[in-house]
Amino acid sequence: MSTSVLTAVAWPYANGPRHIGHVSGFGVPSDVFSRYQRMAGNRVLMVSGTDEHGTPILVQSDKEGLSPQETADKYTRQISQDLRGLGLSYDLFTRTTTGNHAEVVQQIFLALHRNGYVVPKTTTGAVSPSTGRTLPDRYIEGTCPLCGYDGARGDQCDNCGNQLDAAELKNPRSRINGEKPEFVETEHLFLDLPAFTESLGDWLSTKTDWRPNVLNFTKNLVDDMRPRPITRDLDWGVKVPLDGWRDQPLKRFYVWFDAVIGYFSASVEWARRSGDPDAWKPFWTDPDAQSFYFMGKDNITFHAQLWPAFLLGHNGQGDKGGEPGPYGTLNLPGEIVSSEFLTMSGSKFSTSRGTVIYVEDFLREFGPDTLRYFISVAGPETQDTDFTWDEFVRRTNFELANEWGNLVNRSISLAHKNNGGVPAPTAPAPADEELKALSRGAFDTVGTHLRHSRFKQAAGEAMRVVSAANKYLSDQEPWKLKEDPDRRDAVLHTALQVVSDANALLTPFLPHAAQKVHEALGGTGVWAAQPECHDVEDLDIPGRTNPILTGDYSHEQATWESTPVEVGRPLEKPSPLFAKLDASLGETGPEWAPIQS
Repeated sequence: MSTSVLTAVAWPYANGPRHIGHVSGFGVPSDVFSRYQRMAGNRVLMVSGTDEHGTPILVQSDKEGLSPQETADKYTRQISQDLRGLGLSYDLFTRTTTGNHAEVVQQIFLALHRNGYVVPKTTTGAVSPSTGRTLPDRYIEGTCPLCGYDGARGDQCDNCGNQLDAAELKNPRSRINGEKPEFVETEHLFLDLPAFTESLGDWLSTKTDWRPNVLNFTKNLVDDMRPRPITRDLDWGVKVPLDGWRDQPLKRFYVWFDAVIGYFSASVEWARRSGDPDAWKPFWTDPDAQSFYFMGKDNITFHAQLWPAFLLGHNGQGDKGGEPGPYGTLNLPGEIVSSEFLTMSGSKFSTSRGTVIYVEDFLREFGPDTLRYFISVAGPETQDTDFTWDEFVRRTNFELANEWGNLVNRSISLAHKNNGGVPAPTAPAPADEELKALSRGAFDTVGTHLRHSRFKQAAGEAMRVVSAANKYLSDQEPWKLKEDPDRRDAVLHTALQVVSDANALLTPFLPHAAQKVHEALGGTGVWAAQPECHDVEDLDIPGRTNPILTGDYSHEQATWESTPVEVGRPLEKPSPLFAKLDASLGETGPEWAPIQS
């Protein structure tokens, strides 16, 4: 029976192009998972978009001499193209500057406010002594008071993941000119997080099967239930829909508050664009629906503590009770799938430090599936992992080109040369049935790993079938069976069947190559559908055009099962599936890439 599966993917800031460290955390894992779920017959809604409010956009706008909206427009379009090139099969990749998003954010806030989970509080705000301008938190850096990391921002420490206030930093300094900021009193709205201590704690206690890195981080979340600010002194963001607040020029929702609501607002926008405005409900209100949130480890707090608190408050299910908000009772996250960091020479990828490999550059030179495969089999699934060109070249040459590409090429080439198409298995032998049983059984094994987001193990099991098929061909030597055509045909039929099976097993990881293999086996039509970029009119803001990433995946033929190859189907001589890379690339990388120490 089909299950509604929500794939909620972290929202990248629209302040620059994406690098491969970004997509190793939120992008590739979420797409591998979603493609598998669709192949397994489930109804999937994969949503995200660009995070366009708050100080990251303001910082970049100042650097480039653009308005915040111009900056967001520029990078949203570029990021959408990057993700399309990587083949990330979003049902909707949108943005947070839509009218729809603002409306949903305000409605969630008003429900929290009505149920008593929002409180005003006087706090301190940073001001530049030389200019008198308000300094948003991300303009301030200093030493984290919790872990001692020198480079923590005024809103969050990327080293330990904890949320901070700028006034808490040791030795705070402005990112603009290095001066020490002054702190003055200002009023803001806070989420009364302590009012979720019991309800949130009870919910977290049920999540015993999450990844170890998420479980370890969440153990202490309920011990740090302080009120959290949800507004900031900015002129760029969603306005606060309360009297005395909505007309203040420097009061907006804090970017982290509005961004996490984006999972739901994107679902609402997708439904509205589908022609059925209630289409989001099976994914958000059905108790049997499943939801999976994909992100890097620096976002665990927002998804395992704060977003669930928003939902509990909206639903009237916090410790204070209350009434359900305008969207009814919404499902809390089912699973938080958090990856660690992809590093280079032991350091986190960083645009500002020059330790960066942009997705656009990578795709232009190597194509999407080599990167997708590397992230799946050698990425930071459960621990920080160093990217090296040597490992990338090794994986590409020996696993994709030599193992998988070679199996596809010689199986189809031999059948084309000797039969012109798929031969009949006229003289089967025990070795044939043993190999076919292995490939059929892999669907259960690989599928179980993918359902639990164990991508390395899943890919490893799929490649085990490929290795077994290569060994089978080498052992059976069909090129030497000219005098025994019946046995030769049985061997080639078996090889083609296992190529077909392995192609299905590898489709979530290698969707572009999977389409080529489907066609090389004589198939027609779309095997693995790809997303497309479109410009669409904003649903609520007249004259505004937004770039989105979306796709129609309902017509793709890929299914999670062994499908018998059709005897007699014509076959053409195949083209190489993956080109081998020059071994010297492993030593230095391409000219445009940063040098590794």
